[in-house]
Amino acid sequence: MPTPDKQLSAEQSRQIADTIREEIARRRISRQSLAELAKLSLSTLEKVLGGRRPFTLATTVRLEHALGVSLRKPPEAPVAAAVNGEVAPDGLGAYSRRAVAWIEGTYVTVRPSFGDKDAIFAYRTEISWDAAASSLVFHESERQDAAFTQFGEVAVPNQSGHIYLVTNRHGQHCLITVARLAISGEMYGIITTLLAGRGSLLTPIAAPIAYLPIKMVADPTFGRVSVDDPNYAQYRQHLRRTTDEPFALFLPG
Repeated sequence: MPTPDKQLSAEQSRQIADTIREEIARRRISRQSLAELAKLSLSTLEKVLGGRRPFTLATTVRLEHALGVSLRKPPEAPVAAAVNGEVAPDGLGAYSRRAVAWIEGTYVTVRPSFGDKDAIFAYRTEISWDAAASSLVFHESERQDAAFTQFGEVAVPNQSGHIYLVTNRHGQHCLITVARLAISGEMYGIITTLLAGRGSLLTPIAAPIAYLPIKMVADPTFGRVSVDDPNYAQYRQHLRRTTDEPFALFLPG
């Protein structure tokens, strides 16, 4: 019988997907071209880059040959215990892991679509403890625009009572500020980022955003969610709650 193809871990898959997206952007090649070079279907490539399927060893080797680069990091020496133990750096709020364990989990994330005023954009966000960084980190997946997938650190300062999800890529920031309901677990707030336009045009943009514990949505829909989708009404209700209660304010110019 043929030996089953080895699946890589979730962390390895995320690292490989990030490297591939950087190579695609740097070389200015299309995903279709890369799929053809690696002798993979475009559907398979899209799924592994979008986090909908883990990378396998065979798929990774094909992509390494196609790109001419190593996508797998060599085994690292055991990570030394962080200086702060299980306490985050002061710049993130100096919180202990035990104090923020209730934030860890998987969320359905919803915000308005930037390209269609009547649609909602939905994707998955995982928040977990990173022992090496000694802090909470977040990572998005199931994004229709996988090239813009965000990941970064989570700050939880005592003073404001809010949670900050911060992406910092070479000095370019995306900031999400949310408040979390203690019992039900939803988080509501505002995202400030850049809207990609034609060519190299980037425009600052802000919008309401909501994080719903994945157990709240029986059969979550990801990507661009239109009015005829079964989850549209629920997603829209949570987005409106962000501004109706209000968890975030948008002032007129």
